[in-house]
Amino acid sequence: MPTISINNSQKLNLSPLKMPERLLLGPGPSNAHPAVLQAMNTTPVGHLDPTFLALMDEIQSLLRYVWQTENPLTIAVSGTGTAAMEATLANVVEAGDGVLIGVSGYFGNRLVDMAGRYGAEVKTINKPWGEVFSLDELRAAMATHRPRILALVHAETSTGARQPLEGVGELCREYGCLLLVDTVTSLGGVPIYLDEWGVDLAYSCSQKGLGCPPGASPFTMSARAMEKLQQRSSKVKNWYLDMLLLGKYWGSERVYHHTAPINLYYALREALRLLAEEGVENSWQRHQRNVEYLWENLESIGLTLHVEKQYRLPTLTTVRVPEGKDGKAIASKLLQDYNIEIGNGLGELAGKVWRVGLMGYNSRPESVDQLIAAFKEVLK
Repeated sequence: MPTISINNSQKLNLSPLKMPERLLLGPGPSNAHPAVLQAMNTTPVGHLDPTFLALMDEIQSLLRYVWQTENPLTIAVSGTGTAAMEATLANVVEAGDGVLIGVSGYFGNRLVDMAGRYGAEVKTINKPWGEVFSLDELRAAMATHRPRILALVHAETSTGARQPLEGVGELCREYGCLLLVDTVTSLGGVPIYLDEWGVDLAYSCSQKGLGCPPGASPFTMSARAMEKLQQRSSKVKNWYLDMLLLGKYWGSERVYHHTAPINLYYALREALRLLAEEGVENSWQRHQRNVEYLWENLESIGLTLHVEKQYRLPTLTTVRVPEGKDGKAIASKLLQDYNIEIGNGLGELAGKVWRVGLMGYNSRPESVDQLIAAFKEVLK
């Protein structure tokens, strides 16, 4: 029998991993609390171990608390926030369903792309990037398009704008449609009342306001959304994200679905524990207090903010790049010389703004002070 020689062309002789310590003040990820990182290093158990199943129950309860919902199906998707985003559409969209999407930034456009891939008849209502929709504008679009689902981005990560949701749930019920909301950059740092607002589907991520590494992403659906899922005429097109299957793993049946990222769930549970210990309302106030300190300091060194003050997010601020300055070069200098990460603009705002995040553990006055001191140097 001939011997097959080993191909060593891709074999690397590496040193043990060593990464720089950065202050992550971009659109995410944010730095995790040391206790969260410590929890993530805990010895793993099996994904059907009784102690792990109990931890899953704790995650579900704490996510309901942070989202202010009683939805039974409230879980963490094993994947990034984009996986949770896709899960909302995959489970309730069938071919031919009318889906109306509010587009005023990059992630509204992503919803459009995803919904179309699941066969939706997609319609959009559009605003300039950084603006938000009024209830009257939404009502007019609903009357015109009569969708089965209205999808809005509560916190548009590309613009730093917060979409008001008061009254939108009632509007959706008036027109007999579901309300789907992106809370990726708002969960944990911005007031959210899913049940009070009548939100039917919501998703988020772990690496922003929750202050956890990415990879375990919150997802929730109401009884109305569950009813639509159960009445589908066809199977959910995405097996991995099918909530009829995942619900049996997270629910009382405990049927194997996939091997969960055990240590990421440890981290998420610890991040949620810390948030509950602080009190979600206190976290909201902390984020607002610290972002106002940021705004004052940015304006004091001559920088202009992109979004109208009443609609700015407390978690992410878009800062206009001064005329004649190279935004990417300045962001790169902050990273290389000061170990501070900020985000550049996306899509229509590419080259025009920086995106500064104060989220989770990083929402502290010291973060602002460190950034402003560095900005003063690089903007000279």
